[in-house]
Parts: sequence; C-alpha cells; structure tokens
Amino acid sequence: MDKAGGSLSAGGSYPQKNAEILSSQYGINLFLAGLLLTFAWAVHAVGISKSHLLSYLITLMLVQLLWMLWYLFRSCTQRRLIQDKDTHAGARWLKCGITLFAVITLILDSFKIGYYIDFSNCLSPTEGIFPVTHAAHTILQVYFLWCHAKDIIQSFKTLERFGVIHSVFTNLLLWTNGVLTESKHQLNEHKERLITLGFGNITIVLDDHAPQCNCTTTTLCSIFSQGIYYLYPFNIEYHILASTMLYVLWKNIGRKVEHHQQHKTPFKFHGITVGMIFGLIVLTSTIAIVVVYLIQIGRSKIKSELALTMFYLHAIFVLVLMCTAGVIALLIYRLEDRSLDNSKNPARKLDAELLVGTAAGSWLLSWGSILAIICAQAHPKYTWYNLPYSILVIIEKYIQNLFIIESIHREQEKVNDDVKTLRIVTVSRGSTLTLTPSYKEIYNGHTSRDAGELPCLFRGSICTRERDGSSGDSEGKSQGDGSGMHSASEFSLCSRSSVADNKRRILKNIAAFLFLCNLSLWIPPAFGCRPEYDNGLEEIVFGFEPWIIVVNLAMPFSIFYRMHSAASLFEVNCKT
Repeated sequence: MDKAGGSLSAGGSYPQKNAEILSSQYGINLFLAGLLLTFAWAVHAVGISKSHLLSYLITLMLVQLLWMLWYLFRSCTQRRLIQDKDTHAGARWLKCGITLFAVITLILDSFKIGYYIDFSNCLSPTEGIFPVTHAAHTILQVYFLWCHAKDIIQSFKTLERFGVIHSVFTNLLLWTNGVLTESKHQLNEHKERLITLGFGNITIVLDDHAPQCNCTTTTLCSIFSQGIYYLYPFNIEYHILASTMLYVLWKNIGRKVEHHQQHKTPFKFHGITVGMIFGLIVLTSTIAIVVVYLIQIGRSKIKSELALTMFYLHAIFVLVLMCTAGVIALLIYRLEDRSLDNSKNPARKLDAELLVGTAAGSWLLSWGSILAIICAQAHPKYTWYNLPYSILVIIEKYIQNLFIIESIHREQEKVNDDVKTLRIVTVSRGSTLTLTPSYKEIYNGHTSRDAGELPCLFRGSICTRERDGSSGDSEGKSQGDGSGMHSASEFSLCSRSSVADNKRRILKNIAAFLFLCNLSLWIPPAFGCRPEYDNGLEEIVFGFEPWIIVVNLAMPFSIFYRMHSAASLFEVNCKT
C-alpha cells in the first residue's frame, strides 16, 4: 500500500510540475509584452499611444476580476474545498498595510477621474475607463487577499495556477506603469534643479505628456495634477505588496503542509520604549529634512548645495546608528545557541530573496556615486559627503539583511528544559517531602495552596517565596543542606532567565528602532528627495541620459527595499 501510494504521489506531481512551468512562462510572456508596450509609449514609438497601453492593462485587470469572482463564488459554494492554510502567509499586519495603501490608491483613482473630466475634450476615453476599472480591481483584490491569502489550493490546481500567476504579473505591470509615470514627473523637475547648481552644459529634451487642451476648471486641474504625483508612491507600494502576496499563494498551490500549532505573535509596545523613542526622533527629523530639502532645492545654487549637505549629514548620522544597532544584534545572536528553522516556507524564502534582490538597486547607485567621486575632475564641496553616505548605504544594508534573514529563520524561543522539569520541593509541617505541580501549572498560577508555597513569575523567571510560619529548630537544621541546594539551583535558573530576558529586550528595541528608521529612509526617495538626481556629479561622469536610466531602473527597488525591510522588522519584533 505504501509503495502504491508513493508511486501515485510521484506520478501525480509530474503534471503539476508541468503546470507550474507552463503558468510561469505564461506570466513572464504576459509581463514582457506589457513591458515592451510601456517602453514603446515612453519613447514615443510610432503607432503606439497611451491608449494602447491602458487598453492592455484594462484587459488584464478585467480578466483578473473574472477569475477572482469565480474563485470567490466557488469558495462560498464549497466551503470545505480548501482546508489547509499557510499560517506564515498573509499576516494580519501585512493585510492592514496593503489596505492602507489601497485606500490611498482609491484616492489616486478618484483624482485621475477628476483629471479626466477636466481634460475630457482632448483625452482618450481609456484614460477615464482605466481609473474606474482600477478602483474596482483594487477593492476586489484587497477583499480577496484578506480572505484567501493563506489558502493552500488543492483542487483545480492547473487552472488556479494560471489565474494566480496572471494576477501576479498584472500587478507587476501596474507597478511598472506607476513607476514610469512617477519617474517621468521627477525627470521633468530634475533638469531645473541641475541648472541652479551650475550644470548648464547638461541638455536634454524634457518629456511631457500633458494634454494639448485647456482645463475647464484651472484650480481643480492644478490640485488633481499635483496631488496625483504625491499619491503615486503609495500606489507603487500597494501593487508590489499585492504581487508578493499573490506569488506566495501561487507557490502554495498543491503544497503539503505539516499540521502543527502555530503560535500567534502579536505586536506589543511593552519593553520597546527606548527603541521607539529613538526611532520616532529619527522619523520626525527625517520628515523635517525632507520638507526643507524640497523647499530649498532648485531655488538657488547656495540653497541647493545647503539642502544636499543637510541631507547627506543627516543620512550619514542615521546610517551609522543603524549599522551600530545591527552589529549589536548580530553579536547577541552569536552569543546565543539556537538552531535555525530550515523547514519549507515559501513566504519566508520570498522575504529573504526580496531583501537581497532589491538591495542590489541601491548598491548599484552607491557604487555609481563612489566611482563618480573617484573619477570626477572637479569636486564641489557638497559632493564629498556623498562618499561616506554611499559607503554606509552598502554596509548598512549588508548588516541589516544578515540580521533580518537570521531573525526570520531562527526557531522561536522555547522554555529551557531545566525550567520545564523544575519542581518546587516544599516541606509541610509534620509531613514528608511533596512535589508541587509542574512548571506549566506554576506559570499559569494554578498552584496548590496545600503545598504551602506561593510561586511567582517575575520577568519570565520562576522564583519561590519563602514560606512564612514557624518551624522547629531541629527541622530547620535537618533541612538546611537541602534548602541550600534548592536555593542555589533556583538562583542559577533565575539568573539565566534574566540574562535571556535582557537579550530579548535589547533585540526587540533594536528591531523597533530599525523598523522606524527604514520607514524614515523610505520617505525621502518616495516623495522626491533624491540626491542621486540632484547631485549632478554622476551625470557629468556617466552622461546625463545613461545615469538617469540607471537611477530610474534602480530607484524603485531601493524604495521597495525600505518598505519591505520595515515589514520584515515588524515581524521580527513580534517574533522575538
């Protein structure tokens, strides 16, 4: 029977593997076609307009909407169809995060609808249909991810693979479209800033896709056009988060999971006050720096140089703090002897791969800046701050990746075996030795009053109160040696537990501090504070257009890295 079962499982996995390969190739071709269409529109290819790109994206979203509706209908009619759940996928805090980004994305869609109404005389109908379709797509997709992100699909697996991978690459194309649109807007403001810094020899024709007609209401048009670009960073994060959650769902199709109890790890503010305070200080100062930077940059040469110098000094200080915190956390891990969890986990594997993969974007920019500083013939004073900044960016992400990846792979701390087997030996007046209940009962406070001892829990350490009450001198002498042995054992146990608690508290504070620091470092590039654009030195060494292409390709990954690191550090804080 075992052999037969084994042969059937082996034979059954072969077509499923083929389905996985076929669906992945379908998704890649879907993405490449859309990517080429996006590129053709960006470079004004003959015969390709924005309406063609939007029509393609609308079609992809409608197909995904149909698949999600079918999946939801099938799940409602056959509630017992999907039984297994991946407890590591679709964490509640991740769902809350994607919901927040989705709400802001809906505001962005409403701004686009208003923008289309004001310029309806000269805009294609697809520019009005797209935000409406996108809004419906966003609402249904968020509901789908809330209800089914943890599903492990075991029926209609071939069909579901194509449906899920279609959804993954649809979101990636929407992310690409958002990145391109936002980058074009940043590029149009970039040249004006360079001119104020004295780089007048850099010339490029600005790319502008503004409508060729007048707005019906000038005030509203200005609000919509400016507001759209401030909301794009949230739209970009929404789509990349949705694609990663859907990818985990795709990897879980047909997966066999072990049924074991998953411990919930809620987030608690208790014990992380120090990390939160320092992190909030960094967050507040970063917001202030970004506001001043955006106000001063491009006003004059002196103000622009001061804005760049201010940004670099603040970033260097923050990165030094983050490197120090990461090194301390890694040293604590080296002092601990805890095994790693190497079980199959698609969500955890994807997290680690995304950390390293997206970090390569900022590493590319940093090495470009370092090379430009070395090779440039003239060095304005503010450009020298770029050297330690770029070096620290490389080191900080290297250290932080080590800390996060090791943290998510470490097994959750279990109670020490010595504590588990601990029994409190008490002597009742006129009775023989008796054993009190087990550690679990003591921990939960269910101790027997007849034992004469009142155990207490203090910061995770098990201690025992000395029993009040008189006892004979002879009894005290006879039990003296035994009491001394138990006291020494309990003292050693409490000391070890106290040290472990202190380490855990330090790690939680470090994770909380790094979490807020990553949120802080996400804000500047997401809202237009990008010294890689405004420095000007790299454009002289590499050329304007080549460097802008490098920045536009690498910057989205650098921005995503910070948000993904923040999400991973939030999980580390809950798990520690």
